[in-house]
Amino acid sequence: MMKRKIAFKTLGCRLNQYETDAIASQFTKGNDFDVVPFDQEADVYVINTCTVTNQSDQRSRNMINHAAKRKDDSVIIVTGCMANNQSSILESRNKYTYLVDNKRKSSIYPIVKQHFDKGNVDINSYTKDVFSYQPAEETFHTRSLIKIQDGCDNFCSFCIIPDVRGKAISRPVNKILDNIKQVIDFGFKEIVLTGVNIGRYDYNGSSFEDLVEQVLNIDGDFRVRISSIEPEGFGDKLFDLFNHPKLCPHLHLCLQSGSDKILLQMRRMYTTKSYMEMVEKIKTQYPLFNLTTDIIVGFPGETTSDFEETCKIARDVNFSHIHTFRYSIREGTRAARMKDQIPENIKIQRSEVIRQISLDNKKRYYQSMIGQKQTILSEGVSKNGMIHGYGEHYIPIETNLDTIEKNIFVPLVVNEVIDLEEPYLKGE
Repeated sequence: MMKRKIAFKTLGCRLNQYETDAIASQFTKGNDFDVVPFDQEADVYVINTCTVTNQSDQRSRNMINHAAKRKDDSVIIVTGCMANNQSSILESRNKYTYLVDNKRKSSIYPIVKQHFDKGNVDINSYTKDVFSYQPAEETFHTRSLIKIQDGCDNFCSFCIIPDVRGKAISRPVNKILDNIKQVIDFGFKEIVLTGVNIGRYDYNGSSFEDLVEQVLNIDGDFRVRISSIEPEGFGDKLFDLFNHPKLCPHLHLCLQSGSDKILLQMRRMYTTKSYMEMVEKIKTQYPLFNLTTDIIVGFPGETTSDFEETCKIARDVNFSHIHTFRYSIREGTRAARMKDQIPENIKIQRSEVIRQISLDNKKRYYQSMIGQKQTILSEGVSKNGMIHGYGEHYIPIETNLDTIEKNIFVPLVVNEVIDLEEPYLKGE
């Protein structure tokens, strides 16, 4: 019997990436499916959507439309946050076969199998469970993403995620540790802890910091990276854990705005003073620590003065990368009802300013890494014939050392910054 072909497209966050990896791994384990690139003809297309901004919605719709045009009889599965947030709109357009909500996303493999075995599938017959993903042996990434938490109870005034992901829920500690041990046995050497609001992890009294400590104590040749975290989730114990050789000295520490007035309107749980105190503590003890962040520009009521305060903090912290979002109205959120909505052209101008600050910061931070030892996790050979990967500080590095193996640690010394529009480092 000829194998069917299945293709995946993931938009948005690392949590989506983790879930796609886990789903795709189920298909590769069997003998009846081949995973192919999304731009190729396939029997099944799975689009794992994002709905955090209007731009995310548009990209998700574009992917659905592209899949619908490739092969007339393809099974098209739309899942992810847009499937939850805009189910009525998607249902009216009818360019897919199945709409699978986030809480049933882990059942995509049996849904597809049932479709080909028996025909039409009742999606609602599948159990809701956000943690029932199997450890992924083969993924689209060199590092292994590990889901520890889902949902959020913060209800920031701009954010739709609590509505599409639900209330905060933490995965049992033993399940996480078992998952990590399994992927280490599979050969993965970098573990990335991910979720919607991982700093709020709490399972039977075990905090996020407690969990990280237990993960670091697992035997094996691997390192641990923490994905995006909210400032209120960063405690003293976590700060001290960065002395551990397995914990990577990098955090994506969400800022969103450098104006206390805007932070208050966003319903963020910190002030610029508390944020900067945290940064100062990190940088004092770990001078080369890499901080990256998210910033929203054009939030309702953001004045020129508010924006200038954000720019100042972005420069002062020297974030090596800033993920810049232009504020998008999300119906059902408090910010959607606020007055003084900012014109789109102003948002575009401000996002370009932040983008340039981010690039200047990146070049300055990368320059500080010259002469420093780094260990990259090799991801393969780039177009120019160099081995490439990321160091422990989450900086892209290339080297011409004599190795072409993927997924091995390669120690080197950084000796050059390649000063392009998107700079990277070289080492040997």
